[in-house]
Amino acid sequence: MSRLYRHEGLRLIRFAAAMLALTALAAKGQEIEPRAYTNAPVGLNFLIAGYNYTTGGVATDPALPIENTQVEIHTTLFAYARSLDFFGKSAKFDVVQPYAWASGSATVKDQSGEREVSGPADTRFRFAVNLYGAPALSMKDFANYRQDTIVGASVEVTAPSGQYDEDHLLNIGTNRWSIKPEIGVSKSLGRLTLELAGGIRFYTENDDFFGGRAREQDPLYSLQGHLTYSFGYGIWAAVDGTFYTGGRTTLDGVENNDKLENSRIGATLALPVNRYNSVKIFFHTGVSVRTGSDFSAMGINWQYRFGGEH
Repeated sequence: MSRLYRHEGLRLIRFAAAMLALTALAAKGQEIEPRAYTNAPVGLNFLIAGYNYTTGGVATDPALPIENTQVEIHTTLFAYARSLDFFGKSAKFDVVQPYAWASGSATVKDQSGEREVSGPADTRFRFAVNLYGAPALSMKDFANYRQDTIVGASVEVTAPSGQYDEDHLLNIGTNRWSIKPEIGVSKSLGRLTLELAGGIRFYTENDDFFGGRAREQDPLYSLQGHLTYSFGYGIWAAVDGTFYTGGRTTLDGVENNDKLENSRIGATLALPVNRYNSVKIFFHTGVSVRTGSDFSAMGINWQYRFGGEH
């Protein structure tokens, strides 16, 4: 009997891992991000406030007796970004702090369970620099700049600062660090811009996972592409897509069958309000899901720009 309970416990742990993968992804905000390496005048500051809504199921190992998995997450986020001169190259630093309300439910062997939780999500820091094709320019000089090809790189770090309770399956935070280096290319073709970016996210161990277990995760590889059209006057729209794979987890030395191999598509629309304010609306959804998070997300971000006048 004890062996049966241990086996069932392992199944629930795998379910917990899938739930956490979805929660972390949603709390992070918009994974598909167009114009990440666009040039901007040095000294600009950006204040951003947003709301994201995420809903969907969790695709787990088909061998597990888990059905009707559903997660719904409401996320607000506040961010600050600044454009920089990094040894003559244009660069940008940003910090993002989300706050989320999440609820999840599932059925295991005809028994239903659910949980609701709210709190701050993990804080994210990102530094990006355009290595080629986007020099650091003042606001005055930027007026004559025309993009051709840009090659950039970035590093994003996520800190374990979010709400986390090892006694529950569904949490907002992840109780671990992650770091994601990325390389991106942006090519202008008149009003059209083609973008492609590839990155690898590395994770530290969560040594207090669901009752003190040790949870490790393999690197997660991602590739995203965007086709953006500029209508002029600060209005632009993008068709977005991403594919990510890897991320298999290990619990107390036991490897799980939860490798991700998923693709998503979406769209983004940016509308200026005036010289200093703009709104960005986005939507994205899953196309194919091997295991992990099968969800849809939509949201709106308000951006206020100031500085960079000289």
